[in-house]
Amino acid sequence: MQTSRLFEIIYILLHKKKVSAGELAEQLGVSRRTICRDIDTLSAAGIPVYTEKGKGGGISLLPEFVLNKSILSEQEQTEILSALHGLASVKTAETEQILQKLSTIFNKTTTNWLEVDYADWSHEHDYFSDFKTAILERRVAVFDYYNSDGDKTHRSVEPIQLWFKSKSWYLSAFCLLRQDMRLFKLARIKNLVVTDEHFPERDVVELSDDSGQEEQAITLKLRIAPEKAYRVFDEFYEDMAEKQPDGSFIVSVIMPETEWVYGFILSFGAHIEVLEPPHVRAVIKAEAEKIARKYL
Repeated sequence: MQTSRLFEIIYILLHKKKVSAGELAEQLGVSRRTICRDIDTLSAAGIPVYTEKGKGGGISLLPEFVLNKSILSEQEQTEILSALHGLASVKTAETEQILQKLSTIFNKTTTNWLEVDYADWSHEHDYFSDFKTAILERRVAVFDYYNSDGDKTHRSVEPIQLWFKSKSWYLSAFCLLRQDMRLFKLARIKNLVVTDEHFPERDVVELSDDSGQEEQAITLKLRIAPEKAYRVFDEFYEDMAEKQPDGSFIVSVIMPETEWVYGFILSFGAHIEVLEPPHVRAVIKAEAEKIARKYL
């Protein structure tokens, strides 16, 4: 307890430059006598803290004092603060407070080099922050979940970890309904509530995707028009696409055969042609004909 209070005294002195014993005692919830003993302890430990009596006096640190400079190099201090800026993008008050304290302790100002927003453009829900709280505090979360077929189930889970994979966020959790580990896509989660019920740490083993169906991988060969070249660069690796003399691209890619992949292909409109496999080409043709009939 005393060690924590001594650190807090140093931080206050670094931040305020000069403070009275009475102010320190009130802020830390101890007596003035305890503060005086703490100041003696800091002095004995080699911390350059001194007191001035009389009007305008108080407790101060020597101006050149910077904590931990002998322990961490300049580069290490900068790396710590830069990493904290990355963590601060999850918008937690705790990280912001740590960043502020260490910036003061290291006597450094840092550049906000990274901005990460985990919400979609609509900002309708901030489930990322909710699940972060549930994971760190081991609190059960309940929500409605829609699988890839659109079927809804109500789930109670013990959140374990957040994953980012292939442009989407997923929740790894122990599902109390299935009594097994499951992977939930955050975009399919609705009506999330983080409860006050706590759960113990459990040994997690094999993880399965709770998509509601087995997904068969297929190899697609696509011709994409020059007008959609930006999507080729955005959504495929360079070695998947071969540019043609007319400016179009032949793309070969392995994807799971789901309703999502058909929707993905159709999102290119008239600027894409499925060359292989034949059954996917037939499905896209049939879907395109259905769409066209709606406009007759």
